[in-house]
Amino acid sequence: MAVDFGTKRIGLAVSDALGITAQGLPTRERTRIEADLRHIQDLTLEYSVELVIVGNPISKTGEATPMSKSAAGFAEKLARRIASPVELWDERLTTAEAMRVLRDSGIGIEKRRQARDRVAAVLLLQSYLDFHANERFRNSAARPVQS
Repeated sequence: MAVDFGTKRIGLAVSDALGITAQGLPTRERTRIEADLRHIQDLTLEYSVELVIVGNPISKTGEATPMSKSAAGFAEKLARRIASPVELWDERLTTAEAMRVLRDSGIGIEKRRQARDRVAAVLLLQSYLDFHANERFRNSAARPVQS
């Protein structure tokens, strides 16, 4: 599961059972931190989530930002609440990419705003899934073939 943590909304996405593709879930309008954590906890149970990644909005140079510190704090609180491990994952430019994808799709500005966080979470999770699929492929290709 991916969490695109924001000050007003939380974008959410889950992968298919094989961990190949990411699908968006309804965006969570932020309320209280306790209610937000409970909502994600409920989703981890509903979808039998094995791992939660929280987007880490570090700067283009790789430095921590005020928002990345907030996301890390949220990830720590979430990790104390759920059974699944929680990891931070570099989300540089996912929101910008989400807006580009939505703009290119031709939908109106208001619908873009509503979908932005969900699409950012999907892109975040898909980048994680793709990275690990490539790692597995690279590791299996490096092993000699037994005859």
